[in-house]
Amino acid sequence: MPSAFAHAAVGASLVPFLPQPLRNPAGFGLLAFLAAAPDLDVIGFSFDIPYSHPLGHRGLSHSVFFAAALAAASWPLWRHRLSSGATRAAVVCFVAIASHGLLDTLTDGGLGIGLWIPLDDGRYFAPWRPIEVSPLSVDAFLSHRGLAILANEARWVGLPCLAFTASVWAWRRYLPRPRRSP
Repeated sequence: MPSAFAHAAVGASLVPFLPQPLRNPAGFGLLAFLAAAPDLDVIGFSFDIPYSHPLGHRGLSHSVFFAAALAAASWPLWRHRLSSGATRAAVVCFVAIASHGLLDTLTDGGLGIGLWIPLDDGRYFAPWRPIEVSPLSVDAFLSHRGLAILANEARWVGLPCLAFTASVWAWRRYLPRPRRSP
């Protein structure tokens, strides 16, 4: 799996798509958290849930259906909080959460990702897997190998996220907007 840093970078790169009132540090933090949150399924190890079980690591919490359910559950919150843009906020949350499983399919280790659980218990990888699996412990990140993995993630995740976000901001800033008729 990519590190929480890589997942958070993908989520944070979606901030420009949030409704205007949420394009702030809180929106940034929310999307970063949501994109990394599916890895909270590691708590299952404490309850002896096997990795390969649908509720195990990289299982249901990494599925498109989990992302859709969580985003749908957030919609009433957005509806209450925003005068407009609740659906847009929920869709951006869905993309942030769903990005986790999709990004994990690009890694070079593990049993695969349960993208379609509960409809299909299969575990999948992308045909191209350039991202090295990150260590689970903080101490391992401080090693030579951990730093090499972070460099790999910077190349395959961080730089594309930065380029994507910069191009969206530039597009919004410099492309002429259609004029509204009076």
